[in-house]
Amino acid sequence: MSLLEPEPERQPAARSRSLVIATGVVGVGVLVLVLAGVLWVRHRRATPAEGPRPVARAVEPVPAQKEAKSKIALPPAPMPATARQPALGTLHIESDVPGASVFLDREYVGTAPLTLQRVPPGTHQLNVSAPGHDGYAESIEVDPGERDVVVRFNEVRLDASIDVVHKHGFGSCRGRLFATPAGIRYETAHARDAFSVPLADVIQFDVDYPKKNLRIKLRTGKSYDFTDPDGNADRLFVFHRDVQKARERLASAGAPSG
Repeated sequence: MSLLEPEPERQPAARSRSLVIATGVVGVGVLVLVLAGVLWVRHRRATPAEGPRPVARAVEPVPAQKEAKSKIALPPAPMPATARQPALGTLHIESDVPGASVFLDREYVGTAPLTLQRVPPGTHQLNVSAPGHDGYAESIEVDPGERDVVVRFNEVRLDASIDVVHKHGFGSCRGRLFATPAGIRYETAHARDAFSVPLADVIQFDVDYPKKNLRIKLRTGKSYDFTDPDGNADRLFVFHRDVQKARERLASAGAPSG
């Protein structure tokens, strides 16, 4: 056999090896392509496509949030200075007895004459006292601005009244007694029994507490006996006391009336 001719047994084996190698190379290439494709798809999914960005919008609160927000107590708006601080008043208090003690709303504030500033508007209780004189008490209304109050201890003050029954010789009539520094007045539906006289014309003015009787005798000589409609002798006593005190002060020399 010539040396240039291949051996018949070795040619099929060489072809098989070449085919296996080629198949392996092709398989590896296909596998690489498949892996590259998978990686590319994952990369596209992970990276969002470029495009216009969404515009931010205010999130509308859900109904529960709205209700909770509406229940939040907001601080009150500041008030103007004129509304926060009302205008105050000023009291000028004088007395015909120098050095009289002055009390406003039961608090000692000084002696008369006295000026009280920055007094809140409204009703206030004023009390003034002086040794040897009846105390002065009055509810006063204070308004923004100034007000003068003059307390006259030496002035006779009398304003008393009481419901009474006038006892006649036969029967009786009902009416009301009034007393002021100007005099005593009896008002009744029986015109013949009514009267009005100065205090100086009252020559007898007595109260009989056990008998519950008040007797008034006038300068004209006519006498009146009065009782309380409810049989209350205390009312007769208080009326008699207030009138008698005024009569005694008016009888003092130089005592003015008012």
